[in-house]
Amino acid sequence: MRSAAAALLALSCILYAQQPSPTPEEKKQAETAETVDLSAPLPDISALMHDVEKNQRASDELRKKYTYRAASLTEETDSNGRVKKTESSVREILFTEGALVERVIEKNGKPLTDKEKQKEDERVEKEIVKEKEKRGKAASEGKSTNGRGDEMLSAARILELGTFSNPRRQMYHDRPTIVVDYAGDKKAKSRSAFEAVFKDLVGTVWVDEKTRNLVRAEGHFLDNFKVGGGLVANVRKDSSFSYETTFVNNEVWLPAKISGQGSVRVLLLVHYEGRGHATFYDYRKFQSSGKILPGVTEVPDATPDAGTTPPPQP
Repeated sequence: MRSAAAALLALSCILYAQQPSPTPEEKKQAETAETVDLSAPLPDISALMHDVEKNQRASDELRKKYTYRAASLTEETDSNGRVKKTESSVREILFTEGALVERVIEKNGKPLTDKEKQKEDERVEKEIVKEKEKRGKAASEGKSTNGRGDEMLSAARILELGTFSNPRRQMYHDRPTIVVDYAGDKKAKSRSAFEAVFKDLVGTVWVDEKTRNLVRAEGHFLDNFKVGGGLVANVRKDSSFSYETTFVNNEVWLPAKISGQGSVRVLLLVHYEGRGHATFYDYRKFQSSGKILPGVTEVPDATPDAGTTPPPQP
């Protein structure tokens, strides 16, 4: 099963973190958190979504300057909901030459053996070469790709595949957000079978009012959904997910938590039968020289996901 921010989107892996007691600095920040008049006039929903689409594209590009880790846990279940198989992993996520790379560094609580590490390095290298070839071909044809090209779906593209209603204002992590209900637009033109899946999705999105970026989303599928008789895509009714981000380095929203349950399969991109959770942490930023800057922190508050060690398993 693959994970990515795009993934909210991709509905991949996934994990809850236990919340420790707030630090004195966090308490101070909470006391001085921005307040908002919840009765103030709401922005025009069309203009808001236009800004979100634009800002998400910019955020997708800025995200390529960061590396972070994801601790994930998946539980495969049978038709009666009984757990058949449990797997956990820790992955390092970064962009290399425009390609989103997820390198496994730990499986089921143990670091990779030398043999496993060599195999994983070879897999990652092949993926990078494949992506470079794909991007080169697209460039020669005057086309563009984003990360894994057609395999990935940006948050901006998700927003283009739906309609929005019922805007209201709420506080989220001490920041004012505009909350909007989302419904997949069955009339929207999809570019692939993967995109078509999101036309059957309903849910809610949270937009940070200041930066106008998507900061939280949750949703579920209304009906059993199949493409190509189920061979291309197969989603079971009521399969659901949630997605949260965190504001890092006062400049970009990065994945914080994703969770999903149900039955979802789309080609080789997303495949789970049961429950999955992932928590993201250890955010670091690359310098232009290729080195990683130390001390990158979340703002306005430092949550447990910003630590340098994996959060405890649930």
